[in-house]
Amino acid sequence: MRESVERPTFLLVPGGHHGPWVWDRLRAVLAAGGWAARTVTLASAVTDPSASEPLPGMYDDARIIKQTLNEMDGPVIVVAHSYAGVPVTEAIADASNVVHAVYVAAYMLDVGEGMFQTHGLSAPDSLAGLRPPENPDLNLPAAFYDGDPANPETAEASARLVPQTVRADYETVTRAGWKTVPNSYVIPDADVSLTGTIAESMAKRADTVYRVPGHHAPFYSHPEEFAKVLVEIATNTQAAGTA
Repeated sequence: MRESVERPTFLLVPGGHHGPWVWDRLRAVLAAGGWAARTVTLASAVTDPSASEPLPGMYDDARIIKQTLNEMDGPVIVVAHSYAGVPVTEAIADASNVVHAVYVAAYMLDVGEGMFQTHGLSAPDSLAGLRPPENPDLNLPAAFYDGDPANPETAEASARLVPQTVRADYETVTRAGWKTVPNSYVIPDADVSLTGTIAESMAKRADTVYRVPGHHAPFYSHPEEFAKVLVEIATNTQAAGTA
């Protein structure tokens, strides 16, 4: 007789400029299905405009994720959105309770790679400073959602975005956790963000690839459809644990 495997808890990690609020719709759908989920606040998404240098970066975010994982009991599926793929990759390398990592339109980087270096940019001499959430040189306005600032949903969400530290943009991965942790990559079908330009190449590194409806944050625009993907991943992970 096979042993039953405990249901995993989802750790939902927001991308750059975002806070835990971006997961609220998905968390409600998961909770209705009996799935537990929690999230974190990353330090690189700066809400205090008076914060002084050195501002927190990717390594600080990775420590926050790692600390949260240490506080969690039972198996965990980590879900990383966009920039969060970088600190998640760093944090899960030696996290014994992580049974799967899900990269959602995310940066699935290897050792020595940084987020903006992936787009051919060189790290500046100084990593000080903040980057605004809507920067035409790096992101289309409102590209985190459907790219249409006239859409009330997009306008509402975009208004909640905060600056991101330059340090987080360029700090490089020292441990590629996805090489030892089972993983999946999720590609939204209408992603007009900068990340959307490299999603296909990032996904080639993953064990499994899923495609979902929605924009850069598909769990925000299509939480029910996205929840089905997570439940499928979790169910498969549980089944693998009983084999």
